[in-house]
Amino acid sequence: MVFAAPNQALARAEEVLGSDPSPLHASVAHQVIGIWQRDWGDMRIALEHLRRARDLAARAESADREADVLAALGVALVHAGRTRQGLAALERGVEVGSGHTRARVLFRRAYASWVLGHHRAALDDVRRAVPVLRQADDVIWTARALTLRATVHLALGAVERADADFTAAEALWDTTGQEHDKADAVESRGLAAYRSGNIPAALRLLDEAQERYAKLGTPMFMLNIRRCEVLMAAGLAPEALAEADAAIAVLDGIGGQSTRKAELLLAAARAARLAGDAHTAIARADLAVRLFAGQRRTWWETHARLVLIEARVAAGRGSGRLVADAAAVADRLASFGAPAAPEASLLAGRIALGLGWREDAERHLEVAARSRHSGPPLARMTGWAAQALWARAVGSDRRVLEACRRGLDVLDDHRTTLGASELRARATAQGAELAGLAARASLTSGGPRRLLVWSERWRATVLSAPPTRPPADPELLSGLTAFREIAARAEAARMEGRPVPTLEREQRRLEREIRSRTLHMRGDAPGDGYRFDPRRLLERLGDDVRLVELAVLDGRVQVLLCAQGRVRRFEGGLLADAEREAEHVQAGLRRLAHPGAEARLPVVEAAGRRLEELLLGPAAAQLGSGPVVVVPPGRLHRVPWALLPSLRERVFSVSPSASSWLRARETVPPPGGRQVLVRGPGLASGGAEVPELAGRHGSATVLEYDDARVPRVLAELDGAALAHIAAHGTFRADSPLFSALRMADGPLIVHDFERLDRSPYRIILSCCDTARFASVGADELLGLVTALLPLGTAGVVACSAPVNDEAVVPLMLTLHKGLSAGASMAEALRDARASLPGDAVHQATGWAFSAFGAA
Repeated sequence: MVFAAPNQALARAEEVLGSDPSPLHASVAHQVIGIWQRDWGDMRIALEHLRRARDLAARAESADREADVLAALGVALVHAGRTRQGLAALERGVEVGSGHTRARVLFRRAYASWVLGHHRAALDDVRRAVPVLRQADDVIWTARALTLRATVHLALGAVERADADFTAAEALWDTTGQEHDKADAVESRGLAAYRSGNIPAALRLLDEAQERYAKLGTPMFMLNIRRCEVLMAAGLAPEALAEADAAIAVLDGIGGQSTRKAELLLAAARAARLAGDAHTAIARADLAVRLFAGQRRTWWETHARLVLIEARVAAGRGSGRLVADAAAVADRLASFGAPAAPEASLLAGRIALGLGWREDAERHLEVAARSRHSGPPLARMTGWAAQALWARAVGSDRRVLEACRRGLDVLDDHRTTLGASELRARATAQGAELAGLAARASLTSGGPRRLLVWSERWRATVLSAPPTRPPADPELLSGLTAFREIAARAEAARMEGRPVPTLEREQRRLEREIRSRTLHMRGDAPGDGYRFDPRRLLERLGDDVRLVELAVLDGRVQVLLCAQGRVRRFEGGLLADAEREAEHVQAGLRRLAHPGAEARLPVVEAAGRRLEELLLGPAAAQLGSGPVVVVPPGRLHRVPWALLPSLRERVFSVSPSASSWLRARETVPPPGGRQVLVRGPGLASGGAEVPELAGRHGSATVLEYDDARVPRVLAELDGAALAHIAAHGTFRADSPLFSALRMADGPLIVHDFERLDRSPYRIILSCCDTARFASVGADELLGLVTALLPLGTAGVVACSAPVNDEAVVPLMLTLHKGLSAGASMAEALRDARASLPGDAVHQATGWAFSAFGAA
């Protein structure tokens, strides 16, 4: 009963102990309390009860009772880090027990071996136990044994064998009332989905398991560990670190299992390393190594040593000693049959390369490269990264590029299984090393045109296809509606000066639910096989248009100027300097949005000149007189490009990639020319341009006041030719897909836009911060504008900084006048800027807006 209804079992056991039971019955009751405390409570209390249960079993003179208690005690001792005592108790249980009971003890010893990382021993014991349990028609313990055997198979990389055992176990669990074991089976299926590369299914199943455990009131720290693994594979390392640290705090608070604490520390170390926090990774990994060593868990200790070495390298501590340490770890992992062995060999080779030890590097990289043809996607990418580094070590640029191409193809295939745009964007981080290697090799062997091809190969890839949309997910729609209502109530309370902590907590809970459901979506279509063709780009640019793609190589901006059938390369400044200058410009624009800051205008203009030197360098003098398309890297998304002197009076647009610009250029406008004007609440200007625009465009649909509610707005935006939205915008750096435009009934968020069948062909966002993005993955952007581009939008006008609402009105009216006369968005925006008054507020307003796309 302790695994069917844990808290009821605990209460019943305490009742038994209060009724003067016999030694046999008292032994069972103490064992139940001990198991409950072992798995969900205080380990010290667990050991007291299990030892008492053992002594009572001996008094009852029941060998099978004593064997069963010894098995439970042995597992508890192992979890407490007392490995030698735990294995001795389990060995004694095998000796004392007989028949059916002995098979149950063998299962527990197999479980302890799995916890210790002794996978072969675990398989031996569980294989001996399964036939006896089946013969006794013990459905529950047979299902447990099959689940354990599957889990061990997964640890050894045998995914197909694991699937077969999980399927057989699940069929048995369906015939029982063991709710905790059923939840464990769902969790195990989530682990299997992760091991096979199906991240959305893994997240969905682990979330389902968490819900089941929550109903039972039993915290499961193994679930936290597995969720951390999946979150890291999904590119969500900071969230994995937060989850691991929170679970460690809970575990410490209840005096829980020492083994689980060590595993959580290892998960936290991995997450911190992936999140770029090398010092936290070193601290967590070092403590995990010491705990695992004390627990005599060599398999786990070796994995923790791998993370510790990786973190030390990330902190800049590469040395010959670390090469030897990484090689030793690789050998030990290979002897265990651990799937992480190639990762350790790659690490040894990478450190050796950095030290100039070519022969050592080649030896280790050759071993790591063997994993490139089999296993889950990330393991194959490890192999291709090793192959690329090996090729670089022997000086073969051709083989470097081939390995990088094959590795990024694996990543592309993996990304198509992900339905959520956030997961697809973050997954690209795993290809950053391959892309960087390819960029260096292409520059030395193929010149600017090849560098352009590789720059395009890995930037803004998420925009190449729309995100997967659930056909009709009532729970997601209900969650979005509830979120909107709560957010609107919280905003109203803030404006009235009322406290909002309860509303904010509920809003965060709903955000987690919405995000969770979107992350569960699996990709519904394979990639379209699109490959960037520089010749096609140059043909579409013609003789007049220049496309400037900014690549970053070893921290320096490389300017690729595409025009008149050629690709030329110029060198800009350091990316870090450009980022700092862009932040200074943003601060200046924020001040200029308010009257009285005119003295800042020359300072901002001077910063614009410095930005041009850093970002365009000598290329600024080669732009000709025609239109320009700027393709910046993700980390420069906040640059107000209109402030650069060479672009200030020019027709120019911004695009996340050259491929994205080509797609926008070839997007066909929808028939009918339908126009939609939306005015949200709370603007200082009252959205004053909307009534005047409504007068000009008599046939336009106007949504304002109570009509500007999210469901109606989305319905009208779908498939429109032109949409103009005047509403307050908020950018969420912590969760960019919850960036929003404020409507009458609450926020219109990016997740809402992703439900459109086709977003407006042209859309004007006349509000603050609508062109702000989060730079994630290798070179991806998450935000409002980038949500629209894959959904059919060919042109966007949006703002990258806070602006003066009053000054926006004349800019927007002139912009629309140009569009009505047949101008493109870039042309109309250039003319609208030129028409503004010369004061600082209006100038800053014009600089803050950019045209995106090609419409």
